[in-house]
Amino acid sequence: MARKDADMTQGSIWLLLLRFAVPLAVGMLFQQLYNTVDMVVVGQYVGKEAQAAVGSVSSIVNMLVGLCSGLSLGAGVVISQAYGAHDSKRLHAAVHTTVSLTFILCAIATVIGLAIVHPMLQAMRTPDDVFGEASQYLTIYFAGISGLLIYNMGGSVLRAVGDSRRPLYFLIFSAVLNTALDLLFVIALGMGVAGAAWATIIAQGLSAALILATLTMEKGAYGLRWPELHIERDTFRQVLKIGWPSGIQQALTAFSNVFVQSYINAFGAAAMAGWGNYGKLDIFIIVPAMAIAQASTTFVGQNWGAKQPKRARQGAHQSLMLSLISTAILAALIVIFARPLMRLFSPDPEVIDNGVRFVQIISPFYVAVCFNQIYSGALRGIGNARAPMLIMLGSFVVFRQVYLFVSTSLGGGFVAVALAYPMGWMLCSALATIVYRRSQLFAPEVQEKNIPAA
Repeated sequence: MARKDADMTQGSIWLLLLRFAVPLAVGMLFQQLYNTVDMVVVGQYVGKEAQAAVGSVSSIVNMLVGLCSGLSLGAGVVISQAYGAHDSKRLHAAVHTTVSLTFILCAIATVIGLAIVHPMLQAMRTPDDVFGEASQYLTIYFAGISGLLIYNMGGSVLRAVGDSRRPLYFLIFSAVLNTALDLLFVIALGMGVAGAAWATIIAQGLSAALILATLTMEKGAYGLRWPELHIERDTFRQVLKIGWPSGIQQALTAFSNVFVQSYINAFGAAAMAGWGNYGKLDIFIIVPAMAIAQASTTFVGQNWGAKQPKRARQGAHQSLMLSLISTAILAALIVIFARPLMRLFSPDPEVIDNGVRFVQIISPFYVAVCFNQIYSGALRGIGNARAPMLIMLGSFVVFRQVYLFVSTSLGGGFVAVALAYPMGWMLCSALATIVYRRSQLFAPEVQEKNIPAA
């Protein structure tokens, strides 16, 4: 059988990055189709209150998913470094520790998720006409969150060894299934937001089953051997050291966004639905930067593990160039076609107008995202997850909340609230650039002694 993994320590840098990032980007897009399809179907066939319910809860979901995603990122760095160093023993231990940790996180996330539904919706000042459906959607979603967590962690294992294609195939399958189930549950059976939630967790559960089956059948050192599942102490510490800062940063950023959502909610259901619809387009713009950043993390991790700092640095630079070009093109297209795209989500003129305003205000700032995504990804690739965490927490949590409080206290309205995200992006990118240029990866005088032994 042809090998599915990829050694990034040799060959054309930009070609390796593209081969890795393109399937990953397509996979991210299909992963976003879960909630996007929910939004479209609910908006077209149920109503703007139901659409507002589905669209406004993503920050609550992302608190738990972000924490677990950070740990999967940490696991991916440990695995990619072991793979780049050709250390089969360390690679085997990292995979089995990762999978064992995932099963524990699934149980914890389910219990916590169900417990926080009502308190978080109240903290978000969810309007009464949206609260019931939002609570129903979240309760079902958190009950089945294990599927998403298992897929994300298993996909991280495969991507760490350069295989971004099989996770993509499983995502395509589950996204198509989710769409079919949405049409069945919401339209044919009239289940409303509950049907959308059930469609999502069933599709995610099947993608998790496929990823576990793939790892089980894999014959290489990163294959899953169920009797050997355990948490190896040193590997666990490495995963936590790299992944915990990123997980905390993502969770706290999502928690902060709950309060950002409360500012949006103050404008009413139409603004909530418009913001939610804009959020679905937003993710399509930043997917290239996110995918290339993950490719950069794997590329830098493998080359850092192979003691090739110059090549790792070149990979970070080329990742930034690719990210800037793709993001600028997509942002321009979204602005040009904003109104027809918004009509796909809802026939309501007020919802469409609100969504278009968000797109027009925010889109010119997307290129700033490239710098913080790529440089943070490169820093994580050499094992420095603490600096990106502190930068992003300071920019996306502390600064963003201070900005919103001050701007609204001074009478700032719709435009001021919409600019909260771009202001945080620009600050984060400026700080990430400074830290990256002072890191071991960027400094030309990096010596082998600075690189951890394999």
